[in-house]
Formats: sequence, structure tokens, C-alpha cells
Amino acid sequence: MNKIYIPEGYKPVLDEYDTQRAIAYIKQSFQDEFSGALNLKRVSAPLFVTENSGLNDNLNGFERPVSFDIPAVGADAQVVHSLAKWKRLALKRYNFSVGGGLYTDMNAIRRDEDLDNIHSIYVDQWDWEKIITRENRNLDYLKLIVRAIVRAICDTNDRLHVRFPQLRVNLSRDVTFITTQELEDLYPDMTGFQRETAFVKEHPTTCIMQIGGRLRSGKPHDGRAPDYDDWQLNCDIFFWDDVLGRALEISSMGIRVDAEALDRQLTAAGCDDRRALPFHKMLLNDELPLTIGGGIGQSRLCLLMMGCAHIGEVQSSVWDQETVNACEKAGIRLL
Repeated sequence: MNKIYIPEGYKPVLDEYDTQRAIAYIKQSFQDEFSGALNLKRVSAPLFVTENSGLNDNLNGFERPVSFDIPAVGADAQVVHSLAKWKRLALKRYNFSVGGGLYTDMNAIRRDEDLDNIHSIYVDQWDWEKIITRENRNLDYLKLIVRAIVRAICDTNDRLHVRFPQLRVNLSRDVTFITTQELEDLYPDMTGFQRETAFVKEHPTTCIMQIGGRLRSGKPHDGRAPDYDDWQLNCDIFFWDDVLGRALEISSMGIRVDAEALDRQLTAAGCDDRRALPFHKMLLNDELPLTIGGGIGQSRLCLLMMGCAHIGEVQSSVWDQETVNACEKAGIRLL
């Protein structure tokens, strides 16, 4: 399903060339800010992985990866959905130590994505992963890292205002933390998306925690693959987007599963067959480091800071004709 929303009276703030300059400035500035705050080193990452490696992200379980055969290798490959699992394996292979971590550009194709103002079949984000101790596997440490990421975003936004003073999007550094069960208790008759919108409108920088498991209603707040985040120790970071009048998810992240959490979540999700995959065997045998990690949307961060109405203003992708026509009529420039 494709949806397009045109904000009343919307006009792009920057012209075509300054739009490109601002995108480049945001991406370079934020990389510097957040890699320094979290002690991360940049690495190269794959665009695709083999199908039988178990390294691709299952997302919500129904999305179809883009697959192709490689005759020279004699195997099938899949374009990554994310690098959630690959990063943890890379930390072990590269001999990172506790307190250190990595980040990389992650580019993905999500062919089954519904298209709207903030969703595209092309996904670009900074994927990151950091080694922690067992003592760090708690909500207090999760909140510490969330606050560091929010500071990096807000510091980047402040720098952007100096370079492009015509951009005046204000972001709050004050993070409100809430669990999905607390959200359901507040808004029992709403969907997960409606709860996010209602809460973030009143708390413009929000971290929603504990996503994936079933709530007291019997339904999860949202889907989450069972084999990377610990559902009790994960979260999404949201900012309120004044232009679109909605909560905008900028980051999905969390403390990763240990052997106990993976065992529990595979059974709960009905995914016990994954226990035979190489990556999952290593996890169940405690052969991988304990980590925290996530993804931060590059185009979404640009959309938010530049006050854009459509993600196609800050990334090149493919859109249906209805969206193209509506944007052209409204003066929204799709790259």
C-alpha cells in the first residue's frame, strides 16, 4: 500500500544544490559526533550475504529478501535487510575489546515496504555495534547509550543551523523513557502506531523500550526478530516531526541477546529451526561477545533536520506514479 501526505502550505526551504550540501554536511557531522561519543571505529560491510549463513535480518518475518544466484560461487545470496547479526560476528573477527565498537554504512532493499512520506524500498542507515560486559546488560546502560545518541543528533542539528541558518528545526535533548506495556496501559484502545503518535506529540524526544514480546493484551507493540535484540532490553528512539505532524522513528537499537535470551525468544517466536544455523549455534554456545547495537536512519535524520515533507527529497529511490504526480503538483522535489 502506498500513501502520500502533503502538508498544507509546504515549500522546500533549500534549493536543489543546497539540499545536496546539507545532506552531505549532516551525514559527515553526525558520523563524527556519534562515533566519538560511543567510541566506534568505521569498517566496511557487505551489501549481501549467503542465504544459508543465517546472517540476514528476518525483520518482522514476512518480508522477502532480494535474492540472486552466484554461479561462480555456487550459492544463493540475499541483499541484506540490516546488519544486526553481521556486526556482532565482525566484532569477534576483528578482535574488538570491551568498550570498543564499530559502525558502517548499511544499504538495503526492502521490496515489501509500504511506501509513504518516510518509507522507501531503499534503506540507508548507520549500523553500529559495541562490546559490553554482562554487568551492562540492563536498562540503565541502555538509557545511557540512548542519551549519548540523542546528544549527538542534537549537537549535529545545532551545527547545521550555523552552516544553514535558514533551517530552524528544533530538537529536544530531554529524553522521555517509556515501556511498551506502559504505553498500552495509557492507551489501551489504540494501535501501536497510534500510541506512539499520541505520546511523542506530548514528549517530543521519546525512547520506547521493550519491543517484541507479547503485552498483557496478548499482542506485541510491534514486530522484532527474535535473534538479535533482547526484547526486555531494546528500544526505538523517536522525535516529533512538526512538518509531518507525526512521531518519526530515527533509531532501532538494543542490548543483544545472550544465549539465554536467544533460547527463550526463538521458542516464543516459533523459530526453533534457526538453532541449526552457524550464527545461532555460536550464540547459543556463548562464542560471541555481549554487545549493544542498532541502526540510525541516514535519510530520516536528514528529513527531520531539514524539515522535509518526503524522504524522496533526501534520497534517490523508485516511487509509484501517484506519489510522483502528487509531489510534483505540490512542489516537492524527488531526487
